[in-house]
Amino acid sequence: MPDNEPDGVNRRFDFAAPVPRLADIRAAHLIAIGGSGMSGVARLLLAAGVQVSGSDRAHSAVLDELAAAGAQVWVGQTAENAQRIPDDAVVVVSSAIAEDNPELSAVRARGLRVLHRAQALGILLAGRAALAVAGANGKTTTSAMAVVALRAVGADPSFAMGAPIAGIGANSGVGQGDSFVVEADESDGSFVVYHPQVAIVTSVRDDHLDFYGTSERLREAYADFADTIREGGLLVACADDPGASALAQRHRALGRRVVTYGRSSDAGLRMVDESGSGFDWSATLLPATGGRIPLRLKVPGAHNLQNATGVALALTEGFGLDLEQVVAGLGEFAGSARRLEPRGGAGGVRVIDDYAHNPDKLDAAVRAGLGLRDGGRLFVVFQPHLFSRTQHAATGLAAALSLADVAVVLDVYPAREAPVPGVTGALVADQVTASEIVYAPTLDEALQATLDRVRPGDLVLTVGAGDITTLGPRLLAALG
Repeated sequence: MPDNEPDGVNRRFDFAAPVPRLADIRAAHLIAIGGSGMSGVARLLLAAGVQVSGSDRAHSAVLDELAAAGAQVWVGQTAENAQRIPDDAVVVVSSAIAEDNPELSAVRARGLRVLHRAQALGILLAGRAALAVAGANGKTTTSAMAVVALRAVGADPSFAMGAPIAGIGANSGVGQGDSFVVEADESDGSFVVYHPQVAIVTSVRDDHLDFYGTSERLREAYADFADTIREGGLLVACADDPGASALAQRHRALGRRVVTYGRSSDAGLRMVDESGSGFDWSATLLPATGGRIPLRLKVPGAHNLQNATGVALALTEGFGLDLEQVVAGLGEFAGSARRLEPRGGAGGVRVIDDYAHNPDKLDAAVRAGLGLRDGGRLFVVFQPHLFSRTQHAATGLAAALSLADVAVVLDVYPAREAPVPGVTGALVADQVTASEIVYAPTLDEALQATLDRVRPGDLVLTVGAGDITTLGPRLLAALG
């Protein structure tokens, strides 16, 4: 196979290699320490007593916060920074840091040990009662729900995930309890490093094929992830998702512990009688042992009822907590950043922001938006993410957008990818059958297209994993 063909192998990091024990790490340096994921690792390392330094491309409030917490931070990612790092330090990076980054190149030249962000997290949660949440959809919300529920029952977990949790205001934290919740990202194969006590798999869908190449390799990666669950540990899988259900069957056939959740009649924890209005959603849970337990959430969407059911099962079957207490704790969850996050209102128009970027996530966000529009029209302003994903998933994305009253589609947000000839946002827009569809390639054009059409009573949902999140405030300012 040519070197440039995706095959699901991360050649920059050996995720099977042993990593240092936390007790043996005196110092750590983080390149891009100000990022949401990396800053979380930095805070956890500082709390563990590790000497932390780091760099970022530009100054930010996050750098000030880390400096106040005891980290040594530098602005700029330069080769000179590498010379300031102690000889016995480990260096932590994410896949977003390219090998030709001057600071990383100098670190490599010095022969310092370089770890992926996930490996650093794996070191931090070793020996803890760890819950890892994986899946194409719902990882961040499910992880955040678990943190809130554990706090509600007095477990006080440590945690690290992709977005700040409402009411906590952070995407990582150090708790006094033994439990640790981590969002396990499959995009680069790094989710095999955590070795959790309990793992939730929400879904196994074709995504990140720019890394895996084929659906088969993606499924194999999830099987590898399940194989890393500690001996005697538990896999919690969504019975409603074909990929997660197949993973559960495979894991069970190996003689390992598996429980399932969802709407399916054979789910170990089944949800029925779903209803929702606005931000108040509810269902009834039917445990395998019998009885009926009401689940009430303050976040919208049938998908969030499903996420909460998975958490309830994981914390009871995996950690031995009381089901009714866990379900009550889930009722305190108020959301996480960029997951159907209200951004405000102006001129009679409300704006909600969401991170959805694959067909399933977009479908769930749009359906939730339909339940929130309260008599007005639903505008969905969507920015496709990655050329490879847009090329593969354009039809599914368009189907989800077709549920809206008005859809505005931007051009592709490239992130780490080079353009692919013929792949633009028009590939999605041309297949949308909403009452009104507009292809507006740039943020400015999308803003104007929305302003030209929106009227009092409408709900605008800005969606995507790129800089679309900046559109909501601009729209509100213009309407105000």
